[in-house]
Amino acid sequence: MHLGPVDYLILIVYFAFVLGIGWVLKRHQKTSDDFFLSGRSIPAWIAGLAFLSANLGAQEMIGMAASGAKYGIATSHFYWVGAIPAMVFVGVFMMPFYYGSRARSVPEYLKLRFDEKTRAFNALSFATMTLFSSGISMYALARLFEAILGWDFNISILVSATIVLAYTLLGGLTSAIYNEVLQFFLIVLGFAPLVFLGLRDIGGWDGLVARLTEVSVSRGFAPGAWTQSWAHLGSPQANPMGVEWFGMAMGLGFVLSFGYWCTDFLVVQRAMAADSMDAARKTPLIAAMPKMLFPFLVILPGMIAMGLTSQAMGDGSFALPAKPDGTYDYDLVIPMMLGHYYPSGMLGLGLTALMASFMSGMAGNVTAFNTVFTYDLYQTYVAPDASDAHYLAVGRVTTVVGIGLSVATAYLAAQFNNIMDFLQLVFAFVNAPLFATFLLGMFWRRATGHGAFLGLLGGTLAAALHHGVTLPAGALAGIKGGWLGSLHLYPSEMAQNFWTAIWAWSACFVLTILISLLTRRTKDDAALTGLVYSLTPKPPRGHGSWWRTPEGLGVGVLLLAAGLNVLFW
Repeated sequence: MHLGPVDYLILIVYFAFVLGIGWVLKRHQKTSDDFFLSGRSIPAWIAGLAFLSANLGAQEMIGMAASGAKYGIATSHFYWVGAIPAMVFVGVFMMPFYYGSRARSVPEYLKLRFDEKTRAFNALSFATMTLFSSGISMYALARLFEAILGWDFNISILVSATIVLAYTLLGGLTSAIYNEVLQFFLIVLGFAPLVFLGLRDIGGWDGLVARLTEVSVSRGFAPGAWTQSWAHLGSPQANPMGVEWFGMAMGLGFVLSFGYWCTDFLVVQRAMAADSMDAARKTPLIAAMPKMLFPFLVILPGMIAMGLTSQAMGDGSFALPAKPDGTYDYDLVIPMMLGHYYPSGMLGLGLTALMASFMSGMAGNVTAFNTVFTYDLYQTYVAPDASDAHYLAVGRVTTVVGIGLSVATAYLAAQFNNIMDFLQLVFAFVNAPLFATFLLGMFWRRATGHGAFLGLLGGTLAAALHHGVTLPAGALAGIKGGWLGSLHLYPSEMAQNFWTAIWAWSACFVLTILISLLTRRTKDDAALTGLVYSLTPKPPRGHGSWWRTPEGLGVGVLLLAAGLNVLFW
């Protein structure tokens, strides 16, 4: 596997274009609001694609393909159950709070709704999460360079960090958003042929089902465990993900999905950059349309790779490599398939698409990190009365520091054979308890600052305690859990993640209610106007067709997602 001159030319043109966008937009970055929120001037369709692409990082492209090989079609639940309903909810119900309050970040909304200490706790936890997430992206790209180009892992990480630093530093959020739109189309063009070639090689959908039936039976599962999404969720032992229907619906479908899409500033920031309230509400709904089709682009290659590997003969046919512990290296699904199927020219396009997905996710995390750090930590606690130019300079310095710290977290991802397992573990610690806080804060005016802060703290500690006393099957005590002892063994890392999220959310929810009832409200209804649902003026419906309203679009999106769930039941 090697790149030809045409492949290198495609990569060079892409990087020149990406850095060019940042350079052109730099002249428009005159204020901190321009740098961090694009001056709230982005059209709905661009914000919608950026909303989707910010989530479409290398950890999704490589991690979802890896999960498709490891867990089969059940990975589609990350989209049809674990994304679409939450995206509709954030567009219809939550964007009026975010956009209407004019908050510049999610932690700042928490300050307006609760108090300073709640904002500070979330800012610290979110900043930590973005560093882990961007580190996972770095690790994914380094593995790609290692597999296709033969580069050293350490050099690959430094090169990728330098590229993202350059264009994020130049153009801020606007540069990131417009590059994310470009990267969305590159990802589709780069991966669609891979799905076609893989399906043709394995004999179409029927051939894939036949191969994966053999995989299922050989591992002690029912024949359809890799190709049916709901039929085998009756018990954890009946499917390769090791999750029963309640853990899937509650852990992923409610806690992790709503916790991510509704409270993660990485994606919310894109909608907040829209040019109007209506555009901001439609941003997640526009993103949901292509989002529900992405399993066919990113999960299907993993399923194909598993089917081909199951009957590999060692004669040059496709087969996944093994890690030192004997398990398949699922993270190499996409790099290995690109090298196996794509000729020179096509390989450059596929590699550029993966680079685009990395740049999209990495830049998304970095822009979210520098905004939260600058506004919610530095401005609040270090220099509250500095000039706007000073905050703009701090934001750029924070970008450099954030990428440097991400390099350190990249090496932790090497402990997992599927980076999506690691990513969901991080989300279980941060987003799961935060969603409970938001749910109560937005829909229960009695929730207090003391209740929110102690609830968040208790939820995070509950996640740590659950992780510390449980282990996934075959894992050693350490980063995968069991560091306090092993009281329960889960069939897989993902099952452990889902239940960690459930415990974190439940602890935060209950503690926030109890402590709020025991403490006095410090903000009256007037102070909570625009921050609590019952006290917020409802957005006007307008005079257009019902299906063009956010509510109408939301209903249509949910019906389409329900149809896909039934189709692959």
